[in-house]
Amino acid sequence: MEKSGYDNENVQSAPGADFEDYDVNPKAEFELNVGGRAPLQRRLRNYQVTMIGFCGGIGTGLFVGTGAAYAKAGPAGLLLAYIIVGGVLWCVMQSIAELATLFPTAGSFPHWATRFIDPAVGFSLAISYGYCYTIAIASEVSAAAVIVSYWTDLTPAVVISVGLVLILAINLMSVRFYGETEVFGGAVKVLCFLGLVVVSIVITAGGAPEGGAIGFRYWHHPGPWTDYNGITGPTGHFLGFLSSLVNASFSFIGVETVVITASESVDPHRAIPKAARRVTYRIGIFYILGALLIGMIVDPRAQGLVSGTGNANSSPFVIAITNAGIKALPSIVNACILIAAWSAGNSYCWVGSRMIVAMTTDKQLPQIFARVNKSGVPYYAVLAAWLFGPLAYLSLGTGGAAQAFTWLLNLSTIAGLIAWATLCLCYIRFFAAMKKQGVSRDTLPWQAPLQPYAAWVGFIGSIIITLVAGFPVFLKGNWNTSNFIASYIGIPIFIFPIICWKIWRRTKFERAASIDLWSGRLVDGEITHVENPNRNALTKFTDWLF
Repeated sequence: MEKSGYDNENVQSAPGADFEDYDVNPKAEFELNVGGRAPLQRRLRNYQVTMIGFCGGIGTGLFVGTGAAYAKAGPAGLLLAYIIVGGVLWCVMQSIAELATLFPTAGSFPHWATRFIDPAVGFSLAISYGYCYTIAIASEVSAAAVIVSYWTDLTPAVVISVGLVLILAINLMSVRFYGETEVFGGAVKVLCFLGLVVVSIVITAGGAPEGGAIGFRYWHHPGPWTDYNGITGPTGHFLGFLSSLVNASFSFIGVETVVITASESVDPHRAIPKAARRVTYRIGIFYILGALLIGMIVDPRAQGLVSGTGNANSSPFVIAITNAGIKALPSIVNACILIAAWSAGNSYCWVGSRMIVAMTTDKQLPQIFARVNKSGVPYYAVLAAWLFGPLAYLSLGTGGAAQAFTWLLNLSTIAGLIAWATLCLCYIRFFAAMKKQGVSRDTLPWQAPLQPYAAWVGFIGSIIITLVAGFPVFLKGNWNTSNFIASYIGIPIFIFPIICWKIWRRTKFERAASIDLWSGRLVDGEITHVENPNRNALTKFTDWLF
C-alpha cells in the first residue's frame, strides 16, 4: 500500500458545517484487512455525509421515471406504492445505519455479508451490488445524452464521452472533493424539487397563465386508479398498483449508499445516525409529496408520460408546466435533470469502486485494487468501476446492441432489491449474535429504532418486490420468454457465485455464537471529537440541519 493511516489536515471542520473541530490521532493504528479495514482516509465531513444521505442517488428516476408509473397506476396507486416502498426502505436504512455506525468499514455491504452470514454470500453480494452500480454509470450518462437532446441535435456520443471523463476525473480526486461535488449536485436537486413543489401548488390552485384551479380533479376523473393494460375493475387497479410498486422500488434504490461513507467519514458515530434519521424526511419530501403532487397536476392519460423520450418531455412535472402555459421553466427543469443524472453517475462510480475495495479486505480480489494514492483514493478500484461506463455507447446502437443495454439495466435493478434483502439479513444475524453472546445493545454507539422488527420488514418486503418484479409476463396471453429472463435472471446470477465460492473455498455459514462483534470498530484514540464551546442558537440549528 502506498499510504495508510490518517492525517490531521483532512478533518478540520468547515465553516458553517458542524461548528466543531475534529482531530484524528495519527498514531492510532489498526491492521489492514482485519474487520473490513482498508487504507482509505477519513476526509468526508458531516455536512457532506448528510447531503449525500439526503440527495445521493437521486437521478432521472425521480424527475422522469415516475411518469410511466403514474400512467399505469393512477394517483392513488402511485401514492400508495411510494408509501409502501418508502416504508421498506426506511426499515432497510435503520438496519444498515446501525451496522455502519458500529463497523465503519470499507465498502460496508460485502464485508457484513461475509462476516454475519457466509463469506460466499459476501462474495456474491459484492459482485451483484458492485455490478448494479457500475452499470448504472452507463445508464446515467446515456440518460444525460437523451436529456441534452431536449435542446440540441448534438451527437449523443459526445455527451456520453464528456460525462465519462468528468466522472473519472472527480473520482480520482480526494474523497473530500467528491463530497463537495455531491453537496453541489444535491443542492441543485433540492432547489429544483422545492421549486417544482411551489409551481405545482400554484398550478393546482389556478395561478398559472392557462387553466383554472385543478385541485383533486384527476382523483375524481378519470379516478384514483387506472386500468392496467385494459383490465378493468379491482383486478386492473391492483395490477396497476403492483406495476407502480416495482417502478417505485427502482427509484428508491441508491438511498442506502450513504452508509458506505462511514469508512471515509471524519465522525461516523454522529454522521451516519444523522443521515439515517434524515432519510425519513427524504422519503416524505421527495417521493411521497412528489407522488401526491403529480396526482394533482397531471392527467394519468397524458401521452407524454409514456412517450419514452427520457428527457424533460417525459417528466410529469414538465408536462403539467407546459399545459399550464409556463414557458421558461421546462428548460430549467431539464437542466436540473441533467445535473441530477451526472451527479448520480458520479456517485455510482464512487460506490462501485468501494465495493471493489471491500472485496480486497476479505481477500476476494487481488490487493492491488486496494492501493491508494497520497489522497487516499483507491485509483485501481476507481478505474475498474469506471470501465463499465463506456457500455453506455451500446445505447446508441440498434437491434442487438440496444437490447443488450436494456438487459444490463434490468439486471442492475434486480440486484439492488436483492441487496436490500441481504443487508437486512445481515442485521438479523448481527442481532442474533448480540443476543447469543450476551452483548447488550446499550454498548452500541447508536441504536436504531424498532429492531429487529424493522429488519424483518425490510427483508420480507424486499423479497416480495423482487419476486413480483416481472409479474406482467404471467398475465394471460402476455408471456414473453425474453422479458421473463430479463426480470428474473438476476436471482440465479446472485445464487450461482454463492454456490461456486462455497465449493471452491468450502466456506461455512456463520453461527451466532462465533460471529465476530468486535474487530473493525473505531479504535481508542482514532478520532477525538471536540465540541465547540461557543455554540449559539444559530450554530445549533445549522448542526441540526446538516
